[in-house]
Amino acid sequence: MVDTPMNDDDPHAEDQDRALQQRLTALRMEHADLDASIEALGHMPIPDQLMIARLKRKKLTLKDEIVKIEGRILPDIIA
Repeated sequence: MVDTPMNDDDPHAEDQDRALQQRLTALRMEHADLDASIEALGHMPIPDQLMIARLKRKKLTLKDEIVKIEGRILPDIIA
């Protein structure tokens, strides 16, 4: 994915924003699913620590992508 600033004059900006919002929603759902999976694995009698570590890395990667997309949708405004 290429980072390009959103431009209100761009006729495709609304479509891009909608696509980013949909991607953001999907990432947040996947992040929550991973969180639930990690929690469930942690409650097993013998937790699979390797699987938990892999899921946590995946969750962190998703969080990084979520923050990146949020930054594109709502860029920081320096006053």
